[in-house]
Amino acid sequence: MNDVFETEAFGSILFDTTFRQGQLSSFSSSICCSSMFDGSTGGKPVNVRLRESFARDWRHHPVMELDDLVWPDCGSREASMTIARAGWIATLLLGLVMAGGVQPSPAAADDAWPVKNKLIGKDGGKSKDVSGIACTTADGFPRSCLVIDDNLQGAQFIELTDGKLVAGSPVKLINNTFNGKALELDGEGVAFSKRQYYVIGSHGHPRDKDHKLDPKKDADKIRARIAASSQIVRFRTTGADGNASGIERTGQLREVIAAEPALLEFMDIRLEKNGLTIEGLAIKDDRTLLAGFRGPVLNDNRAVVLSVEIDALFGDRKSTSHRLFRLPLGDNRGVRDLAAFGDRTLILAGPGADGPGAYAIYSWDGASETVRLLKELPFDPKRKPEGLLPLGATSAGLRVLIIFDSDKEGTPTPIEIPR
Repeated sequence: MNDVFETEAFGSILFDTTFRQGQLSSFSSSICCSSMFDGSTGGKPVNVRLRESFARDWRHHPVMELDDLVWPDCGSREASMTIARAGWIATLLLGLVMAGGVQPSPAAADDAWPVKNKLIGKDGGKSKDVSGIACTTADGFPRSCLVIDDNLQGAQFIELTDGKLVAGSPVKLINNTFNGKALELDGEGVAFSKRQYYVIGSHGHPRDKDHKLDPKKDADKIRARIAASSQIVRFRTTGADGNASGIERTGQLREVIAAEPALLEFMDIRLEKNGLTIEGLAIKDDRTLLAGFRGPVLNDNRAVVLSVEIDALFGDRKSTSHRLFRLPLGDNRGVRDLAAFGDRTLILAGPGADGPGAYAIYSWDGASETVRLLKELPFDPKRKPEGLLPLGATSAGLRVLIIFDSDKEGTPTPIEIPR
């Protein structure tokens, strides 16, 4: 795993190491003065960027003699150290790192939990578009859970243990077609409440990166695909694999969105033009549905969450009553997932538009427009964290599972964040 300790940029020290739960179990080293080290010498790199004050102290250390080891171009010279000297460096480095309050980064891709059997994706292959996960219980293992792939008409049961996902049976949620071809739900969020799973479609313009859809020639197809994705589906379950009954579908949220002036102009607009698309779903207090919007991002720096009573969406008491929250998640950041945890809601935030960008996790009370940043996620900018599942509290914070879109079977990766 690639553990990165970062302070102010000065230099990099690469250690071949196994770093688990704060224990450095093996060690060798080389030093260079570049501001970033990209790569590995065959071990698992720990990258340390030193503060300038740290560098001054180290340079005059009587044992390490860093005056002879620090230079401006990492490619122009390289130093190897004896194991005895490396021991001194290891001791001092860890002391300086801990004194500086620097913490290891979240787990990297090679810490991903394996998936047994197969998470089903487009055309029956392995999923590369896992977009959400929720479970019937909030803590403990094993758990019965549901995952969604945004290219399908359904979802899939899984069993989650501490360190592994076991794929189970699929469940079909919608039957929409156009010219005899199945249309995807574009499921983007999933939540569980009172023995029922809820799955939400994107409610947005179909994704069309290659611009193959002509607004005029393909108008009927576009409308049909928007209708298919503009649904919330819920069903009852005991949690047992394949157990799904009483499937209900509603398109009422689209009516709620149309009744909100701040959102109306963004409906049916392409995502790259700041169009409307939903990616997060959470249930608050078993009564209120929270829909998190990737787009639009309002005024370039406010992400949208729409709060609607569940009874206003399902059954005979439908209405357009709602509340709109504008949340400061950063410039051009929208909601990529929502997850209930205790009396708060966790928000996975990421770029509103396509392409690389920074992701973060926030905590929100679900009632105000104030959020608290818990963690910026320093994953490779090309990766796309898309699902967030709380695993449980730890002595230092909260353990969560991150699911990645465009990674094979979601690459479920556990990390620890503050609470």
